[in-house]
Amino acid sequence: MDPIANMIIGIKNAGNAGRDHVVLSYSKIKENIANVLKKEGFIKGAEKKVVGGKPSLIVSLLMENRIPKVKGVARISKTSKRIYKKASEIRLVKNGYGAVVLSTPKGILSGRDARKEKVGGEILFTIW
Repeated sequence: MDPIANMIIGIKNAGNAGRDHVVLSYSKIKENIANVLKKEGFIKGAEKKVVGGKPSLIVSLLMENRIPKVKGVARISKTSKRIYKKASEIRLVKNGYGAVVLSTPKGILSGRDARKEKVGGEILFTIW
C-alpha cells in the first residue's frame, strides 16, 4: 500500500463525508506533507497524538460553508513510476487554484516554494 496516497485520499473522503477531522497513522513524511497543505490553505492543521497506544496524525479539515476545501487529489509519482521535474518545469495546478507537492533535497515543498527556491524534485501529488 502507498501511505501517501492513503493519506491524501483519506483527507478528500473525510471532507466529502462532512467530517471536521481525520485520524491517520503517523509518519514524519505525512506530518511534513500536512504542514505544506496547511501553509497552502487546504487544511486547518495537524497534530501528533497517541490514539489506542499508537502514534497518530490528526488532520483538521478546512470547510467553506460546509463544502470541503479539498475537492480533488491526484497521485503523480508512484512506486512503480517516479516522476521528477526541474524547478523551471513545475507548472500551476488548475490555474493557480490547486497546488503540487514535491519531495526535494530541501524537504517536502509546494510547487510555489520550490520555484522560489529554484529546486526541483519528485512530484508526489497534486491537490485542488
